[in-house]
This record gives sequence, structure tokens and C-alpha cells, in this order.
Amino acid sequence: MRMKFNKPSQLGLIAAASLLAATMVTACSQLDQTLTVDFVFVASSKAAGANNYGLIDVFEINSESGKMRHIPASPFPSGGRDPVSEAVSADFGSLFVANQDDNSIVQFVIGTDGKLYPFNTVNTPGIFPVVIAADKANLFVVDTYQPLAICSIADPCSGSIGVFPLTAATSTTPATIGAPATNPAISANYWPIEIAGSSDILVPTAIQIASGSNDGSNVYVYVTAYDSSVLPTAGYVFGFQVGSGGVLTALPGSPYPAGTQPSAIAADSTGSYLYVTDIANADVLGYSIASSSATNPGALATLSGSPFPAGNQPSAIVVDPAYPYVYVVNSLDSTIEAYSISSGELTFLGGSSTPVIYATGIQPVAVGIDPSTERFIFTANFLSNTVSGFELSPAEGNLVESQFSPFPSDAQPTAVAAIPHNGTGAGVEPQ
Repeated sequence: MRMKFNKPSQLGLIAAASLLAATMVTACSQLDQTLTVDFVFVASSKAAGANNYGLIDVFEINSESGKMRHIPASPFPSGGRDPVSEAVSADFGSLFVANQDDNSIVQFVIGTDGKLYPFNTVNTPGIFPVVIAADKANLFVVDTYQPLAICSIADPCSGSIGVFPLTAATSTTPATIGAPATNPAISANYWPIEIAGSSDILVPTAIQIASGSNDGSNVYVYVTAYDSSVLPTAGYVFGFQVGSGGVLTALPGSPYPAGTQPSAIAADSTGSYLYVTDIANADVLGYSIASSSATNPGALATLSGSPFPAGNQPSAIVVDPAYPYVYVVNSLDSTIEAYSISSGELTFLGGSSTPVIYATGIQPVAVGIDPSTERFIFTANFLSNTVSGFELSPAEGNLVESQFSPFPSDAQPTAVAAIPHNGTGAGVEPQ
């Protein structure tokens, strides 16, 4: 039997259908056109909670104002004491956090809403991790000391680097951390950061992965360190080529001189240039990276004009992957300093003879750029317990402070990392 509706019923049905359709369109629009372009993870090192764990604040960035807002349930425990460094997996699905006092790296799965879910914990090969970095194939960790019985705070030794091969994520499982790679020269799972034939103590400070190829070949890792056994201290960059299974081979000419006390390191997106901040000399050292077709691929050569002037105690540096600008954080001045890049050489914005600087919170120690639009910059300010946010002008490189910046974080923030918020139109898909 065919059912019939009277006119009022038909109108009611049409109205209900229209309301449902409008609700669905609105909901879809809200999902597809959300103004959140990135999630930013800020590690705070001061112990908190029953387990004395550090905390990870998770912020979302508004694409129009640059405002950074805590997501619901933030902050999250770091899974260990004194988190000092963060890295995200190449697929943006995992956050790795190095907890210095526990000699551990905790892997968190990142939810679509930015929430963190503990997944795995591994011990670092050495003692007291300083910094970590990740690419598609490997997770790298730099430790303060080698894992030797003679090494301790009272009797320090040189640092080391360890490599954990990563198995790529699948549709059902996140990236998987494998057993640490073995150094065949010493039959151990670490590579010493030391100068051959010397007993001097090398203190590692930072790490950078660089590759000029999209297929993952010709990958290099550079670690900064300084010799604490001499006065004034002497800085170096140790360079390695990354082989199958994460095995490292020292580059010809490594280690390379790097001022007095290198503090941070960054490379451009093409893997052509490398920059190192010197916290003691208040400058930035620039290097060209030999291409894969050169006689010694990956080797470093000092750039013309290097070193380039910076502010007092430069502690962090970032190179914008989309625009020709470099930003250096000066911890003593509580500022960001902006530069233009031309053939690797750094100059102040607009060709000015004086630096272009912007105020941050007190004692910034880390800096990042959002991976979605590559226009928002943020700093972790250790002494003011805040995060400063800025938006850059692609045409000129100038920075404008984000709405309501600085933003409160938990105590003593030390590191930043970020992923794009996919499906926003401004987001990017994982590679």
C-alpha cells in the first residue's frame, strides 16, 4: 500500500529533512574548515605530579590569528623525569620525548585531536640524553656520556650518539622502534663523540639530519659538541653518513671546527646549508654541505661571511623550509633575530646594517615553525614559563606577534615540536 501524507505532514517532513541537511553541512564545514592548522607540543621539564614526571603541553594554532590554545586534557605526563627534547615521526603519527633523568625515550601516539597516548619506552644507549631527531628510517639520540662504568657526573667522559631503526607505520600500527644499531668498530650500540687520539671530554649539544634527496639516500647527521678540557672551550661539528640499518660512518674531515661553544644547529630544506649557533661568541657559523655528486658528499665547508653576528647567548635556530629566512633565539636577550638567506649567506632583513629583533618571554631556549603553513613561529621561554607566538610575512620575513602571545605553559619549558592538523585545507598530508 502506498502511504500518503497530508500537507502539514509533508511540510514537517521537508522541514526536518532540511534541518538535518543543514546540520550535516554545518558539521562537515566545521570539520573541514576548522581554523586549527597545527598541534604544538611543548615539553616542560620541572617535575610535576606523583611520579615527578615532566609535562607535555599541547596547543592548537589558529590559522587566522596565530593564537595558541591548550587542547582539552592538556597537559600530558612526559612519561619520565626532566624531558629535554622532542621529535615527531615522518608520518606525524608519533611524538618521541627524551627524558634525561631516566635515560629514556617515550613514544606517544598522536590522536587526530592532538591528544597523546603512551605507546612505547626505550632506554637510550648512553647516559643522560641531550637531544633527539627522527626521519623516515631512524630515530637518533645524543647522550651526554658514553655507557661506560667510568662515566659519571663526578667523573665525566665524552658523549655518544645512538641510532634506533624505525619500521614505518601501517594503517593499524604506529611507527615501531627497533633495536639500536651496532657500531661495528667497537661492537657496541653507540658511536663515541670524541677526537681520535685525544682523551679530552667532548660535551654534545645538538643534532641535525640533512638530506638533499627525496628518496632517503645520502642522509647525513651532524652533532655539535665542545671540548670542555681546554680553556677557552673549542667547538666542533661531527658529521656522519647514515647507512643501512642506521650504521654511521664518519664523514671525511670530521670533526669540523665550530667556534667556541656551539649550542644549536639547523639545516635548510634542500640539505645544502648548515648553521650552528655559538653561545659563547654570540654568532652563527654557516657551512655548505657537499652534494651527493661531490668528491666527499656531506662534507662541510665554511660559507663566505661566516660567522654571522647574533645576539647574546644564541640558544636555538630554525630555517624556514618554504621561505628564505632564518630565525635565531637569543636566550640572554630574550629575543628572536631574523635573517635573509642568499646562497647560504645570512644578512639582516631588508639588507639592514642593524639586526631585526623581536621580544620573546624570558630566556627562550627552543624555537619551531609550524609544518602546515610554515608561517607561524613559536619559542619556549624557560624562565617565564610561556610560549611566544609570531606570524611571519612571506614577502619580507618580518614577524608579527600572535594574538594574546605569550601563552602560559607549565614550568620550565625546554623543547617544542609540531605536526599539521590534516583536513583543514591549510594542512599537509604525511609523506
